[in-house]
Amino acid sequence: MTSAPFFGDLAPITYQGPESRDPLAYRWYDKNRVVLGKRMEDHLRFAACYWHSFCWPGGDPFGGETFLRPWMHMADPMEAARAKADAAFEMFQLLDIPFFTFHDLDAAPEGATLAESTDNLKAITELFHRKMEETNVRLLWGTANLFSHRRYMAGAATNPDPEVFVYAAGQVRAALEATHALGGANYVLWGGREGYETLLNTDLKRELDQMGRFLSLVAEHKHKIGFKGPLLIEPKPREPTKHQYDFDVATVYGFLERYDLLADVKVNIEQNHAILAGHSFQHEVGLAYALGIFGSLDMNRGDGLLGWDTDQFPNDIGEMIIVFHEILKNGGLGTGGLNFDAKIRRQSIDPVDLLHGHAGGMDSSARALLNAAAMLEDRALEAPLADRYAGWDSAEARAILAGDVSLATLADRALANGAGPQPNSGGQERLENIVNRYV
Repeated sequence: MTSAPFFGDLAPITYQGPESRDPLAYRWYDKNRVVLGKRMEDHLRFAACYWHSFCWPGGDPFGGETFLRPWMHMADPMEAARAKADAAFEMFQLLDIPFFTFHDLDAAPEGATLAESTDNLKAITELFHRKMEETNVRLLWGTANLFSHRRYMAGAATNPDPEVFVYAAGQVRAALEATHALGGANYVLWGGREGYETLLNTDLKRELDQMGRFLSLVAEHKHKIGFKGPLLIEPKPREPTKHQYDFDVATVYGFLERYDLLADVKVNIEQNHAILAGHSFQHEVGLAYALGIFGSLDMNRGDGLLGWDTDQFPNDIGEMIIVFHEILKNGGLGTGGLNFDAKIRRQSIDPVDLLHGHAGGMDSSARALLNAAAMLEDRALEAPLADRYAGWDSAEARAILAGDVSLATLADRALANGAGPQPNSGGQERLENIVNRYV
């Protein structure tokens, strides 16, 4: 049985062009518009997340629920899960969004035992499958919540109790198999509590080895069941722990290299997490491509005045243009996408506010994509970059990088050159002005 429409009689949101004044219309997101040889929908691969949109009650450390969603007050947990799914797929259709993402415990209630939780997830997976066939909405990725329950207060894979490690393995198997059954393009592992508060009670090497083994087990099972998508780690420097083992892209790369996981695991990067790590979003995206571990993006933004993860919908066109320029010049998102790991504000209590948040994020992303594509076609940044490194294209410089020249030979060459080379300007201000012309 399908519940009553959560969003009332609202019509689906459509593209109406830049001149539209309809607050629930796409002004820039024209999904069938071809940009650099690819449909806009295929460039952006938008996804709505289940947890912030349909599981967060609007609480904060100083106050409780503000949203009063009907499925949060049903006596039967499975009835509530089905009502929540009805509302979710109703929103997906109104937005015409192609993908969604979920945690296992967002979708289905936790039971008294792991077996009961797994059965609940299987039942909701079957419901998702039917709804996906009816709506043509696809799954970008699934994941398991290994951080909310008190059993995980000292971590999941890194827990000092091996029985917690075992339980987490059972939970991940169920979530990975559900993701596979639904045709998910990726599987995410966010180490929410894989970290520590103090070294007084933490064996760092032991915990890192445990985490490496856990990821290896997940990779082995992925191949066993025939899941083709990559596993994704989501870097975050802190929250909820003070020191998290997946601090940033560079830290994750070192971890994957040490435990021989580079063939199976990539990164899911979030803007707000990049800022918490002391980086820019562009830096983390660019570094992931440079290291060959780019997987997907969580599209949100943080608040520059606050030092925690605010998970707001993205709307900084200037920042997003630079990020999309990185994505386009590196060949696109691949199996990844743009997942709105974002929540409406605590005071935005009307269901329609969910639509405004997502539609605004989609439109802002589309506008940034168009401007980044124009910047790439004009080679506005590519040409100056090529000029700056042109010296490394010479035969002599290529020989250095190829390992054909010794340190002594280079030193003798430097001595023979006398006064030495003179520096050239980096021209940062000129390049920043160029970017601003495309905003």
